[in-house]
Amino acid sequence: MAIVQRLMIAGTVTILFMFSSGSVAGQAPSAPQSQPIPVSSSASSRISSRVEPHSEQAYSLPPDKLAQAVALNKIRVTLDIAGSLWSLLVLFWLLASGTATRLDAWTAERLKRRWVQGLAFFAILIVFLSAAGLPVDAIGHAASLRYGISVQSWASWFGDQGKGMAVSLVMGVPIALFFNWIVRKSPLRYWVWLWVISLPLIVLSVFVAPLIIDPLFNKFEPLGKTHPVLVTRLEALVARTGTSVPPERMFLMKASEKSNGINAYVTGIGSSKRFVMWDTTTDRMPDDEIVFIFGHESGHYVLNHIPKMLAGMMGGLFFVFWGSAKLAQAIVRRFGERWKVVGVGSRAGFLTLFFALSIAGFVLTPVGNTFSRHFEHEADVYGQEAIHGLVADPQKTAVSSFNHLGEAWLDDPNPNAFVEFWSYSHPSVQNRAKFAEQYNPWVNGGHGKFLEK
Repeated sequence: MAIVQRLMIAGTVTILFMFSSGSVAGQAPSAPQSQPIPVSSSASSRISSRVEPHSEQAYSLPPDKLAQAVALNKIRVTLDIAGSLWSLLVLFWLLASGTATRLDAWTAERLKRRWVQGLAFFAILIVFLSAAGLPVDAIGHAASLRYGISVQSWASWFGDQGKGMAVSLVMGVPIALFFNWIVRKSPLRYWVWLWVISLPLIVLSVFVAPLIIDPLFNKFEPLGKTHPVLVTRLEALVARTGTSVPPERMFLMKASEKSNGINAYVTGIGSSKRFVMWDTTTDRMPDDEIVFIFGHESGHYVLNHIPKMLAGMMGGLFFVFWGSAKLAQAIVRRFGERWKVVGVGSRAGFLTLFFALSIAGFVLTPVGNTFSRHFEHEADVYGQEAIHGLVADPQKTAVSSFNHLGEAWLDDPNPNAFVEFWSYSHPSVQNRAKFAEQYNPWVNGGHGKFLEK
């Protein structure tokens, strides 16, 4: 997962108070590319050490895998849409059925202190919402097993779900309780305070994820322990790009214990920043392509995508919180008496704000993904420029890398344009490979967009 995608998830997690364990970054390995749901990938066969396009397209698949990719893409799109709508429907039911109000009354009857009532209310709510999301997640895991990329047993998978729920409880309950207190104490301007508090929470979640959360779900070891030659090559790229990723911050993740997918990414911020390579990637991709991927991820830092994304996110969240507050208040005015919700400041009423934020998050999905695709494209350009002079053929290396990734995760070579616009956080593999194939700014003594040499 690229750092930009990690940041988007962190923002979503913060906004939605981590009410769902599936929102916790750092769970089971997931697809690094553009699909909305990291369900599955190629059948059990290993990808070759070098992938050439099978047609005139920059990225293509043989007939058997193409059929799998098309079928899998339908599953991913269906689960993406169904999962979002199901989450909204569950929240609506909690409010419209009076379940949220009855839960609030139940905790008030049995517990004396208000803050303890709040802890119990939000803890029960998180467990319920996490359980409600399990069917969609389970279908995704079943598809992942069927298509051959996941090797994670159901017992291990449920274990990860339990860990995710625990993380959601530890982090989400205090945040929800604090946000609810702010709404109650400042009923007119609470949305401003929530907006102000969101930025440090987002940054904090990105900082702690690789240190605390990720190790709960996967095993890590120093990359240099088993791949010293690769580390030396990555250090050469670090020197070329001026990034600050010393060897002690390069790690190998034991993804093969759960997945047959391939991936590499940079995560964290500040002193927690690190480069992570899946062991499946080192086993099946040439070092040249790994260096290209590292160059791509380094580009996110060199091109200041993190502060840019933070600035854009905070600007957008200002209007999201404002609009969601207006919508929540309108919902209470229209349905409050019927649903027995006395106001947004009550615990049950606070769920209307969460419902409004969820609607906003769904509607604005393509906006965030549009920005993400732009940054990912810039990182692709930077990565290809960064390996110039370090590999024999930057164009061929980049194209082969995208073909490896596309074949491993069964990316559809010709995705629906609207689906790509709405759901893809990265450009489609076809578009990425096509650009890489044609991008050669060094012809006739030229220079790159970001690097002179």
